[in-house]
Amino acid sequence: MKFLKYLLFLLLIAFIGMAIYVAVQPNSFTISESTTINAPKTVVFKAVDDSIKNDRSSFWKSSETLQTENTHPTDSIIQTYTSGRIKQSDLKWIFQSNRDGSTNVTRTLIADRLSFMTKAKFALFGDNVEELTHQFKTDLENLDSEVIESMSVYTITVDGLTDYGGGFYMYKTISSTGSNKSASMVKQFKEISAFMDRHNVTASGMPMSIYIEMNAENGNVIMSNAIPVSENVLVAENSNVLSGYMERTGAVKVTLKGNYSHVMEAWAAARKHLQDKNLEASEMSPFEVYKNDHASLPNPADWITEIYIPIKENAEAL
Repeated sequence: MKFLKYLLFLLLIAFIGMAIYVAVQPNSFTISESTTINAPKTVVFKAVDDSIKNDRSSFWKSSETLQTENTHPTDSIIQTYTSGRIKQSDLKWIFQSNRDGSTNVTRTLIADRLSFMTKAKFALFGDNVEELTHQFKTDLENLDSEVIESMSVYTITVDGLTDYGGGFYMYKTISSTGSNKSASMVKQFKEISAFMDRHNVTASGMPMSIYIEMNAENGNVIMSNAIPVSENVLVAENSNVLSGYMERTGAVKVTLKGNYSHVMEAWAAARKHLQDKNLEASEMSPFEVYKNDHASLPNPADWITEIYIPIKENAEAL
């Protein structure tokens, strides 16, 4: 009997000691992990937001329960987080743009309402802060991989023979290296748009580049960057923006959806189609049409570029 009383007394002391130990444990903890993703902020935000809205766990794998409370488009997402050991707590996503176009992503869990039982679970079964920290790091790595993969998606579609209506356009001509081509195009399109605004000229189509000369190996070009207009525009003799006209023509068309960096591959596909179908290019310059505004679409996977190689009138597809 004495032994039993002694044992009960020891157990009581142990229980009290454990209770005191649990009681003095911190009532809160914070986990914060960050990474830098080489993608625009809007693209990174959309990847996280879409995953939350679609209730999928493509880049975070855990038994947690998440509920979105507040969203500030492209800047932050605030959620409530609940798991087997943690009562409802705040989980925050913060997105910050860098000058080089990349995005800093920070995921922070603020568990500041730990109950006595939760602290007891931590004491008995181990603090899962280290486990959650590792999970957060893995989640952000998976997010990085998914975002980069989503931006690298592209397709090249050989549409075949089509009829291009032609028409008037405003243009500027420049010689450019392959590496500087995109920057030259953007600069000239801005200058043409500014000219049109000053002279109240309205665009009737999407911007295009007409290739007077093109080196298929290194991408060096002489090109006229142009914006279609509905009628002939008379310009002053000293104007640095000119007015041109394109005849209606049959052409082989190829569509690139994705980053413009794949455009040489799309041109190769167009030339191969010419060869495979025994079609002959005409003397008319080939050209590209940019079907959407790349500057307003942060994810290059959404960009659409159409390639046209005009063919001789007597050419027929086999």
